[in-house]
Amino acid sequence: MEVVPEMYPFVLHIFACKIKSRGMRFHCVYNCRFLSMSASYAALADSFSLGISTMHYIIKEVCEATWKTMAPLHMPVPTTEMLLAMSNKFYLKWNFLNCVGSIDGKHIWLKCPSNSGSMYYNYKHYYLIVLQGLADAWYRFIAIDVGAYGKQADSGIFHHSSLYQLLSSNNFNMPNTRKQPLSDVELPFVIPGNEAYPLLSYLMKPYPRRQLTESRRFFNYRLSRGRRVAESAFGILAGKWRILNKPIETSPNMVDRIVKCICVLHNTVIDREGLDEASLLELQNKEDSFSTNLDEPECQVT
Repeated sequence: MEVVPEMYPFVLHIFACKIKSRGMRFHCVYNCRFLSMSASYAALADSFSLGISTMHYIIKEVCEATWKTMAPLHMPVPTTEMLLAMSNKFYLKWNFLNCVGSIDGKHIWLKCPSNSGSMYYNYKHYYLIVLQGLADAWYRFIAIDVGAYGKQADSGIFHHSSLYQLLSSNNFNMPNTRKQPLSDVELPFVIPGNEAYPLLSYLMKPYPRRQLTESRRFFNYRLSRGRRVAESAFGILAGKWRILNKPIETSPNMVDRIVKCICVLHNTVIDREGLDEASLLELQNKEDSFSTNLDEPECQVT
Protein backbone atom coordinates (compact mmCIF):
# COMPACT_ATOMS: atom_id res chain seq x y z
CA MET A 1 0.00 0.00 0.00
CA GLU A 2 1.67 3.19 -1.17
CA VAL A 3 1.03 6.89 -0.79
CA VAL A 4 0.57 7.84 -4.43
CA PRO A 5 1.60 11.32 -5.72
CA GLU A 6 -2.06 12.34 -6.14
CA MET A 7 -2.40 12.23 -2.35
CA TYR A 8 -0.06 15.17 -1.74
CA PRO A 9 -2.32 17.96 -3.14
CA PHE A 10 -5.13 16.62 -0.97
CA VAL A 11 -2.96 16.57 2.15
CA LEU A 12 -1.59 20.05 1.43
CA HIS A 13 -5.10 21.44 0.99
CA ILE A 14 -6.16 19.94 4.33
CA PHE A 15 -3.09 21.38 6.08
CA ALA A 16 -3.42 24.88 4.59
CA CYS A 17 -5.41 26.19 7.55
CA LYS A 18 -3.18 24.58 10.20
CA ILE A 19 0.44 25.05 9.12
CA LYS A 20 1.27 28.72 8.52
CA SER A 21 4.52 28.31 6.65
CA ARG A 22 5.78 28.97 3.16
CA GLY A 23 7.62 25.64 3.30
CA MET A 24 4.50 23.62 4.07
CA ARG A 25 5.00 21.42 0.99
CA PHE A 26 8.55 20.59 2.07
CA HIS A 27 7.42 20.01 5.66
CA CYS A 28 5.01 17.30 4.49
CA VAL A 29 7.80 15.69 2.46
CA TYR A 30 10.12 15.70 5.50
CA ASN A 31 7.42 14.10 7.64
CA CYS A 32 6.54 11.36 5.12
CA ARG A 33 10.20 10.49 4.69
CA PHE A 34 10.72 10.39 8.44
CA LEU A 35 7.76 8.05 8.93
CA SER A 36 8.29 5.78 5.93
CA MET A 37 12.10 5.57 5.78
CA SER A 38 12.74 5.25 9.54
CA ALA A 39 15.50 7.87 9.30
CA SER A 40 16.75 9.55 12.47
CA TYR A 41 16.37 13.27 13.08
CA ALA A 42 20.12 13.74 12.55
CA ALA A 43 20.20 11.84 9.25
CA LEU A 44 17.09 13.58 7.94
CA ALA A 45 18.32 17.02 8.97
CA ASP A 46 21.68 16.38 7.33
CA SER A 47 20.10 15.24 4.05
CA PHE A 48 18.06 18.46 3.80
CA SER A 49 20.72 20.78 5.28
CA LEU A 50 18.64 21.71 8.31
CA GLY A 51 19.31 21.77 12.03
CA ILE A 52 18.28 18.80 14.17
CA SER A 53 16.07 20.96 16.42
CA THR A 54 14.44 22.50 13.33
CA MET A 55 13.67 19.08 11.89
CA HIS A 56 12.24 17.94 15.24
CA TYR A 57 9.96 20.99 15.35
CA ILE A 58 8.78 20.38 11.77
CA ILE A 59 7.95 16.72 12.43
CA LYS A 60 6.08 17.65 15.60
CA GLU A 61 4.11 20.39 13.85
CA VAL A 62 3.10 18.21 10.90
CA CYS A 63 2.13 15.21 13.08
CA GLU A 64 -0.09 17.38 15.27
CA ALA A 65 -1.70 19.03 12.23
CA THR A 66 -2.26 15.65 10.59
CA TRP A 67 -4.12 14.29 13.60
CA LYS A 68 -6.20 17.42 14.28
CA THR A 69 -7.32 17.95 10.69
CA MET A 70 -7.67 14.41 9.36
CA ALA A 71 -8.93 12.40 12.34
CA PRO A 72 -12.44 13.95 12.17
CA LEU A 73 -12.55 13.06 8.46
CA HIS A 74 -10.97 9.62 8.41
CA MET A 75 -11.35 8.33 11.99
CA PRO A 76 -14.67 9.74 13.22
CA VAL A 77 -16.75 8.22 16.00
CA PRO A 78 -18.84 5.65 14.08
CA THR A 79 -22.60 5.98 13.78
CA THR A 80 -25.00 3.09 14.28
CA GLU A 81 -25.47 2.84 10.51
CA MET A 82 -21.71 2.61 9.98
CA LEU A 83 -21.43 -0.18 12.55
CA LEU A 84 -24.26 -2.11 10.93
CA ALA A 85 -22.50 -1.86 7.57
CA MET A 86 -19.29 -3.10 9.19
CA SER A 87 -21.06 -6.08 10.73
CA ASN A 88 -22.49 -7.05 7.34
CA LYS A 89 -19.01 -6.85 5.81
CA PHE A 90 -17.52 -8.99 8.60
CA TYR A 91 -20.20 -11.62 8.05
CA LEU A 92 -19.73 -11.74 4.28
CA LYS A 93 -15.93 -11.78 4.43
CA TRP A 94 -15.06 -13.54 7.68
CA ASN A 95 -18.25 -15.48 8.55
CA PHE A 96 -18.61 -13.96 12.00
CA LEU A 97 -22.06 -12.65 12.93
CA ASN A 98 -22.80 -9.32 14.64
CA CYS A 99 -19.14 -8.24 14.60
CA VAL A 100 -18.58 -4.47 14.43
CA GLY A 101 -14.78 -4.49 14.70
CA SER A 102 -11.68 -6.39 15.75
CA ILE A 103 -9.45 -5.32 18.63
CA ASP A 104 -5.78 -6.00 19.26
CA GLY A 105 -2.61 -4.33 20.53
CA LYS A 106 0.81 -3.59 19.06
CA HIS A 107 4.11 -2.85 20.80
CA ILE A 108 5.78 0.38 19.72
CA TRP A 109 9.50 0.30 20.44
CA LEU A 110 11.19 3.40 21.75
CA LYS A 111 14.55 4.45 23.08
CA CYS A 112 14.81 4.28 26.87
CA PRO A 113 13.30 7.56 28.14
CA SER A 114 15.29 9.60 30.62
CA ASN A 115 14.47 9.09 34.32
CA SER A 116 11.71 6.59 33.50
CA GLY A 117 12.95 3.68 35.59
CA SER A 118 11.14 0.50 34.56
CA MET A 119 7.86 2.16 33.52
CA TYR A 120 8.38 1.42 29.82
CA TYR A 121 10.41 -1.79 30.26
CA ASN A 122 8.57 -4.84 28.98
CA TYR A 123 8.96 -8.53 29.83
CA LYS A 124 10.39 -8.97 26.32
CA HIS A 125 13.38 -6.94 27.50
CA TYR A 126 12.94 -3.73 25.53
CA TYR A 127 11.27 -0.38 26.10
CA LEU A 128 7.89 0.29 24.54
CA ILE A 129 4.49 1.88 24.64
CA VAL A 130 1.33 0.06 23.57
CA LEU A 131 -0.96 0.93 20.68
CA GLN A 132 -4.45 -0.57 20.90
CA GLY A 133 -6.59 -0.42 17.80
CA LEU A 134 -10.15 -1.28 16.87
CA ALA A 135 -10.18 -2.19 13.15
CA ASP A 136 -13.02 -2.65 10.70
CA ALA A 137 -13.37 -5.20 7.88
CA TRP A 138 -11.52 -2.86 5.48
CA TYR A 139 -8.41 -2.86 7.74
CA ARG A 140 -9.08 0.73 8.82
CA PHE A 141 -8.86 1.87 12.42
CA ILE A 142 -12.20 2.84 13.96
CA ALA A 143 -10.56 4.05 17.17
CA ILE A 144 -7.12 3.86 18.77
CA ASP A 145 -5.48 4.30 22.15
CA VAL A 146 -1.74 4.91 22.39
CA GLY A 147 0.63 5.61 25.26
CA ALA A 148 0.19 2.79 27.78
CA TYR A 149 3.35 1.86 29.69
CA GLY A 150 5.20 -1.22 28.54
CA LYS A 151 5.34 -2.74 32.04
CA GLN A 152 1.54 -2.94 32.33
CA ALA A 153 -0.28 -6.23 31.85
CA ASP A 154 -2.41 -6.57 28.73
CA SER A 155 -5.69 -6.71 30.67
CA GLY A 156 -4.76 -3.68 32.75
CA ILE A 157 -3.85 -1.69 29.65
CA PHE A 158 -7.33 -2.17 28.21
CA HIS A 159 -9.18 -1.27 31.42
CA HIS A 160 -7.23 1.98 31.77
CA SER A 161 -7.47 2.98 28.11
CA SER A 162 -9.64 5.60 26.45
CA LEU A 163 -10.78 2.82 24.12
CA TYR A 164 -12.38 1.01 27.06
CA GLN A 165 -14.10 4.22 28.16
CA LEU A 166 -15.45 4.75 24.65
CA LEU A 167 -16.75 1.19 24.26
CA SER A 168 -18.30 1.15 27.75
CA SER A 169 -20.16 4.43 27.21
CA ASN A 170 -23.11 5.25 25.01
CA ASN A 171 -20.90 7.40 22.77
CA PHE A 172 -19.87 4.44 20.62
CA ASN A 173 -23.38 4.02 19.16
CA MET A 174 -23.36 0.23 19.43
CA PRO A 175 -26.43 -1.22 17.65
CA ASN A 176 -29.10 -3.11 19.54
CA THR A 177 -29.53 -6.87 19.36
CA ARG A 178 -30.41 -8.40 16.01
CA LYS A 179 -32.01 -11.69 14.95
CA GLN A 180 -29.70 -14.21 13.35
CA PRO A 181 -30.28 -15.58 9.83
CA LEU A 182 -32.90 -18.36 9.70
CA SER A 183 -33.46 -18.01 13.44
CA ASP A 184 -35.51 -16.07 15.99
CA VAL A 185 -32.58 -15.84 18.40
CA GLU A 186 -31.43 -12.28 19.07
CA LEU A 187 -27.76 -11.71 19.84
CA PRO A 188 -25.85 -8.52 20.73
CA PHE A 189 -23.20 -6.95 18.56
CA VAL A 190 -19.68 -7.79 19.70
CA ILE A 191 -15.97 -7.17 19.15
CA PRO A 192 -13.61 -10.20 19.01
CA GLY A 193 -10.32 -10.08 20.89
CA ASN A 194 -7.61 -12.49 22.01
CA GLU A 195 -7.11 -14.26 25.33
CA ALA A 196 -5.62 -11.17 27.00
CA TYR A 197 -8.88 -9.25 26.87
CA PRO A 198 -11.69 -9.64 29.42
CA LEU A 199 -15.00 -11.25 28.57
CA LEU A 200 -17.60 -8.48 28.44
CA SER A 201 -21.08 -8.09 27.00
CA TYR A 202 -19.60 -6.45 23.89
CA LEU A 203 -16.17 -8.14 23.87
CA MET A 204 -15.70 -11.80 22.94
CA LYS A 205 -12.62 -13.93 23.62
CA PRO A 206 -11.78 -17.52 22.64
CA TYR A 207 -12.30 -20.53 24.87
CA PRO A 208 -9.17 -21.72 26.74
CA ARG A 209 -7.09 -24.09 24.63
CA ARG A 210 -7.23 -26.93 27.13
CA GLN A 211 -9.83 -29.64 26.63
CA LEU A 212 -11.58 -28.01 23.68
CA THR A 213 -14.73 -29.72 22.51
CA GLU A 214 -15.55 -29.82 18.81
CA SER A 215 -18.12 -27.01 19.11
CA ARG A 216 -15.73 -24.81 21.10
CA ARG A 217 -12.94 -25.44 18.62
CA PHE A 218 -15.28 -24.38 15.83
CA PHE A 219 -16.22 -21.23 17.75
CA ASN A 220 -12.54 -20.36 18.32
CA TYR A 221 -11.92 -20.79 14.60
CA ARG A 222 -14.72 -18.39 13.67
CA LEU A 223 -13.67 -15.90 16.35
CA SER A 224 -10.07 -16.01 15.15
CA ARG A 225 -11.12 -15.23 11.59
CA GLY A 226 -12.71 -12.01 12.79
CA ARG A 227 -9.99 -11.17 15.31
CA ARG A 228 -7.18 -11.45 12.78
CA VAL A 229 -8.42 -8.37 10.91
CA ALA A 230 -6.81 -6.14 13.55
CA GLU A 231 -3.55 -8.09 13.29
CA SER A 232 -3.59 -7.65 9.51
CA ALA A 233 -4.24 -3.92 9.93
CA PHE A 234 -1.17 -3.64 12.16
CA GLY A 235 0.84 -5.62 9.60
CA ILE A 236 -0.15 -3.21 6.83
CA LEU A 237 0.65 -0.28 9.12
CA ALA A 238 4.17 -1.50 9.97
CA GLY A 239 4.86 -2.55 6.39
CA LYS A 240 4.20 0.94 5.06
CA TRP A 241 5.47 3.14 7.91
CA ARG A 242 8.81 1.51 8.65
CA ILE A 243 9.60 3.76 11.58
CA LEU A 244 7.50 1.27 13.58
CA ASN A 245 10.00 -1.52 12.87
CA LYS A 246 12.76 -0.11 15.07
CA PRO A 247 13.07 1.81 18.36
CA ILE A 248 11.90 5.40 17.88
CA GLU A 249 14.56 7.74 19.22
CA THR A 250 12.47 10.51 20.73
CA SER A 251 10.40 11.28 23.83
CA PRO A 252 7.28 9.22 24.69
CA ASN A 253 5.02 12.23 24.10
CA MET A 254 6.46 12.66 20.62
CA VAL A 255 6.04 8.93 19.96
CA ASP A 256 2.33 9.33 20.80
CA ARG A 257 2.03 12.08 18.17
CA ILE A 258 3.90 10.03 15.58
CA VAL A 259 1.74 6.93 16.10
CA LYS A 260 -1.50 8.91 15.92
CA CYS A 261 -0.31 10.56 12.72
CA ILE A 262 0.58 7.19 11.18
CA CYS A 263 -2.79 5.64 12.07
CA VAL A 264 -4.84 8.46 10.55
CA LEU A 265 -2.64 8.47 7.42
CA HIS A 266 -3.22 4.71 7.18
CA ASN A 267 -6.98 5.34 7.12
CA THR A 268 -6.62 8.22 4.67
CA VAL A 269 -4.72 6.11 2.13
CA ILE A 270 -7.30 3.30 2.30
CA ASP A 271 -10.23 5.72 2.04
CA ARG A 272 -8.86 7.52 -1.01
CA GLU A 273 -6.86 4.82 -2.78
CA GLY A 274 -7.99 1.50 -1.33
CA LEU A 275 -5.70 -1.47 -0.78
CA ASP A 276 -3.46 -2.31 -3.71
CA GLU A 277 -3.47 -5.78 -5.29
CA ALA A 278 -0.16 -6.77 -3.68
CA SER A 279 -1.47 -6.06 -0.17
CA LEU A 280 -4.71 -7.91 -0.84
CA LEU A 281 -2.83 -10.90 -2.28
CA GLU A 282 -0.53 -11.04 0.75
CA LEU A 283 -3.49 -10.93 3.13
CA GLN A 284 -5.26 -13.63 1.11
CA ASN A 285 -2.18 -15.86 1.29
CA LYS A 286 -2.08 -15.41 5.06
CA GLU A 287 -5.76 -16.28 5.28
CA ASP A 288 -5.28 -19.39 3.13
CA SER A 289 -2.40 -20.57 5.31
CA PHE A 290 -4.45 -19.91 8.43
CA SER A 291 -7.57 -21.72 7.23
CA THR A 292 -7.98 -25.21 8.65
CA ASN A 293 -10.05 -28.17 7.51
CA LEU A 294 -12.70 -28.33 10.21
CA ASP A 295 -13.79 -31.78 9.12
CA GLU A 296 -10.61 -33.21 10.62
CA PRO A 297 -11.14 -33.86 14.34
CA GLU A 298 -7.44 -33.58 15.17
CA CYS A 299 -7.11 -30.00 13.93
CA GLN A 300 -6.26 -27.37 16.49
CA VAL A 301 -7.36 -23.81 15.82
CA THR A 302 -6.24 -20.95 18.03
